[in-house]
Amino acid sequence: MAAALHHLEIWVPDLFRAMTSWGWALGRLGWKEGDSWPGGFSWTSPDGSYLVVEQSPAMSAPDHDRLRPGMNHVALNAASRAEVDTIVAEAGKNGWTLMFADRHPYAGGPRHYAAFLHNEDGYELEIVSPSD
Repeated sequence: MAAALHHLEIWVPDLFRAMTSWGWALGRLGWKEGDSWPGGFSWTSPDGSYLVVEQSPAMSAPDHDRLRPGMNHVALNAASRAEVDTIVAEAGKNGWTLMFADRHPYAGGPRHYAAFLHNEDGYELEIVSPSD
């Protein structure tokens, strides 16, 4: 398991919005709330990896653009196609908008059942169903 992701840290322009959108998505996928401090929060996945959102005073720009060099998106596993569908149905009330709606749920290809979501701060989250 040496190749597993240890953690991912995402700097965000608005911590409250990040807590709302990222917190809902991660909690919905079974991640548990971890540490918190005035400038950030963390969530731990069932496999022990963790994700941090932080509103750092050291940010050099006020916004994220997934089309610039750097991180384009985060892809997380769902338990089933039904879970992907439920997340899509709930996403709009929790800070996320479905991308590629005309190709959903196969925007990633004919054998890739997934939802591509983005939030108000421009971050993209892909929720992937296990293979059939």
